[in-house]
Amino acid sequence: MFLSIQHVTLPIEDPLLKFLIELIIILCIPLLLNKIKVPHLLGLIIAGAVIGPNGFNVLARDSSVVVIGTTGLLYIMFLAGLEIDMGDFKKNKWKSITFSIYTFIVPFVLGLIGGYYVLHFSLLTSVLFASLFSSHTLIVYPMISKLGIAKKLAVNITVGGTMITDVLSLVVLAVVVGMSQGEVGTSFWVQLSVSMLLFALIVLLVFPIIARWFFKNVEDKISQYIFVIVMIYLAALLAELAGIEAIIGAFFAGLALNRLIPHTSSLMNRVEFVGNAIFIPFFLISVGMLIDFNAFIQSWETLGVASVMLIASIGGKYAAAILTKKTFNLTKDEGILIFGMSSASAAATLAAVMVGYNIILFENEAGEPVRLLNEHVLNGSILLILVSCTISSFVSMASAQRIADADKEETVAGTSHENEKILLALNHENIVEKIVNLGLLIKTQTNKDSLFAVNIINEAKSESSSKNAEKLLGEAVNMAAGADVKLNPITRYDNDVVLGISNVVKEQNITDLIIGLEEEKGFSSSFTFNLYNGYLRNKEINVIIYHAVQPVATIKKYAVLIPANAEREPGFFHSLLRVWNIGKNSGAKMSFYANDKTTEILKSIIKKANIEAVFNTVTTWQEAQDAACNLEQDEGLIILMADRGMPSYLSQMQNVPEILNKNLKNNNYILIYPFSKIDKTVTEKRAVSNLDDFADIGKIIGRIFK
Repeated sequence: MFLSIQHVTLPIEDPLLKFLIELIIILCIPLLLNKIKVPHLLGLIIAGAVIGPNGFNVLARDSSVVVIGTTGLLYIMFLAGLEIDMGDFKKNKWKSITFSIYTFIVPFVLGLIGGYYVLHFSLLTSVLFASLFSSHTLIVYPMISKLGIAKKLAVNITVGGTMITDVLSLVVLAVVVGMSQGEVGTSFWVQLSVSMLLFALIVLLVFPIIARWFFKNVEDKISQYIFVIVMIYLAALLAELAGIEAIIGAFFAGLALNRLIPHTSSLMNRVEFVGNAIFIPFFLISVGMLIDFNAFIQSWETLGVASVMLIASIGGKYAAAILTKKTFNLTKDEGILIFGMSSASAAATLAAVMVGYNIILFENEAGEPVRLLNEHVLNGSILLILVSCTISSFVSMASAQRIADADKEETVAGTSHENEKILLALNHENIVEKIVNLGLLIKTQTNKDSLFAVNIINEAKSESSSKNAEKLLGEAVNMAAGADVKLNPITRYDNDVVLGISNVVKEQNITDLIIGLEEEKGFSSSFTFNLYNGYLRNKEINVIIYHAVQPVATIKKYAVLIPANAEREPGFFHSLLRVWNIGKNSGAKMSFYANDKTTEILKSIIKKANIEAVFNTVTTWQEAQDAACNLEQDEGLIILMADRGMPSYLSQMQNVPEILNKNLKNNNYILIYPFSKIDKTVTEKRAVSNLDDFADIGKIIGRIFK
């Protein structure tokens, strides 16, 4: 063994040893740097430079590093598109467009001046040189997401702006390359426009259709994950065929699958885990391997070019962030966060430099090639990547941490879940996954350990068994663990299922009980009897009835029916949070049907906690009921079954199960019965403590109960 180690040559070629070294770096760098408060992504880049071909030459930047690193880059852009809140994105699209204009034009103008007047490049080279500074790479996005502020306005604006600026920068690249080769003409513009349009239509319209079919028909978790990876690479390939960079394709793939991978699901957790553990660190190491410190020692001209690049890029991004902050009256930390996130240059910049470097315009008298972008720009871009990533890491994490800390102070009551305990009643194997997924969808974000599942064993009536209970509860525990949530299994022997569940509710201080309906039976007469004469007798909990014919992630839109005076129910806001979380975590569009008074309350809430929603004002319950009976495929129904102060159509509410059995056998529906009997002070405490995204909800409650 010692002799074999002695004969190891550099760079190391043994694939086992190469992979081991990279894994040790990925393991140790974050552990070491976390202790001294240095962003670990910076450490991975520096580690790549040290072990790379321009450092100690321990590892070569060969095809294996490039392939995994490319996947990491695509992963970063995919996650940015996947985690973006589509409701917020649509609401703030003009802000993103404004920011993209600032962050594209300001660095571009500075780069054009620096390239043409300071470095004396040709006009064509100066234009391409200037475009390098307009794009940016969201290398800090995974770390921002971990802090829980991915849905903040500043982050939303930056992510949306990144997509636009990267596209514009890469279009400039395509145009300049075409002009350098004498290919720009009417046909060139038509071809580029048509190909980009076709690409966007295929990814944003066709991909969701394919994905929805796949998730509805394939339940295997491994296959679902592999399908996601295929979609990323397929979108990236289509982007390249359209004449734009692969990273734009990955971002669009994230947008396409945004609504089909719930943010609280096990699939989402799996996607993020693999990316953050393997692919993204490999990308950062591969970027570090490009850094050549010798180039800056050997050539003053390279340092001069690099200085111009740093001023144009960092200075331009800072100016753009300040303009955005002042335009939209953002806080100081939000403005700094925008600058930090947008200041990193890596992916699109490196791609454009490599393309420009490989284009030879002509040969000089000495027979040396004259390139569109020379080696000084190439080496300067590597320094730009290192410095910009360093600045991005420190600035972003510092400002993001301050924003996250401020959030905790302001919403300490809102993020608390001490009063939230959700119980899943499991009795049939074929609905376990559906109930667990709904439980993960409706829970508050901070609730990681107050999810319970129960199976009642009644040996006298041959209902379940210890073996069956172990199987059902074990499956539920594993599914919740896949989403990084602890589920507490409860097996109970009792002579009556309803009584057994009711006793567990009291023993565990449950706030929400979820009961699943079998797809074929729906509301059977026996279940209806147990519901009204058993579960609903406990007035201190929310009872949620769930009928699922397809995975919750594949529902495009929900019709939400809210009866008049429902806001007077003590459990109204507690129940409404469940509806809000379904919309927020699944990305489904919520179409509310309520009277004028209730609609005004909903509109007040949506200003504080945005989801994608439309409001339909109805004057009679029959109007809302008609809308529910006209649902299309891949649409669901949610009804708040409040009955306080509604004697005029209380009988109609009781007929809802019969109507559902008749008209919605092929649709998902959720009935929520709000709690109605609880001490008022406790009611308000419970309502506020669970409304983690309903900022200032106390004021709304105050107006109602005034």
